[in-house]
Amino acid sequence: MDPAGVIGLVVALVAIFGAMILEGAQPMSIMLPAPLLLVWVGTLGVGLAGHTLRDAKESFAAVPRALRSGIPDPTQTVDTLVSLADRARREGLLALEDAARSIDDQFLRAGLQAAIDGTDPDDLRTILEDRIATKRARERAHAKYFQDMGGYAPTIGIIGTVISLVHVLENLSDPASLGHSIAAAFVATLWGILSANVVWLPLGTRIKRISDLECTQMEMTLEGLLAVQAGANPRLVGERLRSLLPDDADSGKGKSKKAAA
Repeated sequence: MDPAGVIGLVVALVAIFGAMILEGAQPMSIMLPAPLLLVWVGTLGVGLAGHTLRDAKESFAAVPRALRSGIPDPTQTVDTLVSLADRARREGLLALEDAARSIDDQFLRAGLQAAIDGTDPDDLRTILEDRIATKRARERAHAKYFQDMGGYAPTIGIIGTVISLVHVLENLSDPASLGHSIAAAFVATLWGILSANVVWLPLGTRIKRISDLECTQMEMTLEGLLAVQAGANPRLVGERLRSLLPDDADSGKGKSKKAAA
């Protein structure tokens, strides 16, 4: 699990409410029912209006996974593919059937099984590329859902402020309550900006980033599977795949395994 999403959210909220306390304000002063209802429920409503019900369900279902997901370890995948290439070169592709059943990576397992079953290399590439493209498009839609809500929320907050200011202007005959009423009017804008920049936009960015990392690993896995299917030299397979890794992924443990290969 990569805790950056949860840690970042907690740090942002601590900074915001800590600043309020240092300024002498009370955090409960912004917990007003009307602005909270308008901003949060209103944003959910316009977000749903701009998408489908299925988009909404799938996008919110993707949030726990995005927050809990760990960063894929490409070096482990490279080592697995090199081992498979070595065995396929010595014993033949059919000898990998037992190994295919023990692989945890669903994409790698399905691709390897298709290769063992004799799928044409061009067809295998097309099938796996389509799976990657479908995953990327689906998760882009999830990210866009939250990014759109991040765009709506500040405007919904401004609407709430305008509504409150209209109420303030209707009660100018009571000067004693003006200060409190005007301060409360801007709470809706505060929640609109806060929800957009602390919740919705970071969620969308997080989903997109995790998707990019996973799809990049899947693309590397695809190249490795085709090399295994072609009976390529295991050492060359390892070099080829490691050349596709980011510099930081090919360091430390990865470098030692590279030397061993």
